[in-house]
Amino acid sequence: MKTLKFISILVISLIVATLFLSGCSSNQSDLKKITVMEVTHSVFYAPHYIAISEGFFEEEGLKIDLIDGKGADKVMAALLSGQIDIGFMGPEASVYVYNQGMEDYAINFAQLTQRDGSFIVSREASPEFTMEDLRGKELLGGRKGGMPNMTLEYVLKKNNLVPGKDLNVRTDIQFDVMAGAFAGGEGDYTTLFEPTASLMEKEGKGYVVASVGAESGYIPFTAYSARKSYLEKNPETIQNFTRGLYKGMLWVENHSAEEVAKSLQPHFPDADLDILVNVVNRYRSIGAWAPDLVMTQEGLDRLQDVMTEAGELNKKVPYDAIVNTDFAKEAMESVK
Repeated sequence: MKTLKFISILVISLIVATLFLSGCSSNQSDLKKITVMEVTHSVFYAPHYIAISEGFFEEEGLKIDLIDGKGADKVMAALLSGQIDIGFMGPEASVYVYNQGMEDYAINFAQLTQRDGSFIVSREASPEFTMEDLRGKELLGGRKGGMPNMTLEYVLKKNNLVPGKDLNVRTDIQFDVMAGAFAGGEGDYTTLFEPTASLMEKEGKGYVVASVGAESGYIPFTAYSARKSYLEKNPETIQNFTRGLYKGMLWVENHSAEEVAKSLQPHFPDADLDILVNVVNRYRSIGAWAPDLVMTQEGLDRLQDVMTEAGELNKKVPYDAIVNTDFAKEAMESVK
C-alpha cells in the first residue's frame, strides 16, 4: 500500500511539474521577441539592464534580444538594413541619416541618459587634476563624429583647450579597444565608460580624474530609435518597450546603489559587486539618469550645437522630424 501511495504521489507530482513547465513554455512563447542593439555594453545604461533583470519588459509582453554593436555607426547600419528592430545610440546618428536624405530614416522615441557617461583616465593618480593638465598631452578620444568625442572636444574648448593645437586628441582607435590601447602605452590620457574605467583602476592601469558629463551639462546623450516605417507599423510594440524601460528607470531611482548593483551583476559578470556599487554612485553623482524619457527640443538643439562646433554638422535637423515624444509621454503617464 505504501508503495502504491508513493507511486501515486510521484505520478501526481510529475503531472503538476509537466503542467507548470508547459505553462512557463507557453508564457515564454507568448512574448514578442524584438532585437535591440546597444552602442556599447556599459553600466551607464543601468536602467535598461534593470528592466531586463527585474522582468519589466516581460511584463509588457516582450522578450529582448540584446546585442552589443560596439559603436553608433554600426548600430545605425544594422537598424537601417532591418537587421534589428530598435537601435540604442547617440541621437547624432539619426541627425546624420536624416541629412543624407534617406526616406526610411531613424526616429528617436525615448531618451535614457542626459549626460556624457565617459571619464578621463590618467596613468597616475591625480587628486588635484584640472583640465589644464591636458595641455601638451595626447588624449584618446574615440571615433571622430561620435558623440563621446564631440562632447569631449566641446568640454575641452570650454576650458580653453583647442584639439590639434593645445593637445592631441586621437580619433584613430576603435571605441571597444581604447582601454587595451591605453594599457598598452598609447596616449597620456584616455576616455572610458564604466565599468571599464573602474576595472582599470582596480588593476592599477589607470585612474579616473574627471567626468566629461559633469563638465558638459545636459545633453541627450543616448536614446532609442527605430525606423520611421517600423514605428508606423508597430506602435504597440514600441509603446510596450517604452513602458518597460520607464519601469526600469523608476526602479533605479527608488533603490539603493547596492540593490541596483546586485540587479546589474548578471549583465557584468566580470565586475565585482563593490565595483558596480562604486560605478552606480559615480553615475548618480553626475546626474546621468533621470526618470524622464522625453528628449526636449532644447536638448536636441544643444546636441546639434555641439556637433556644429565639432565641425561635423552643416545643417541642423528639425526637432519634429527625428523625435517622437508620444510613446515617452504615454509611458510616463501610465506607469506610476
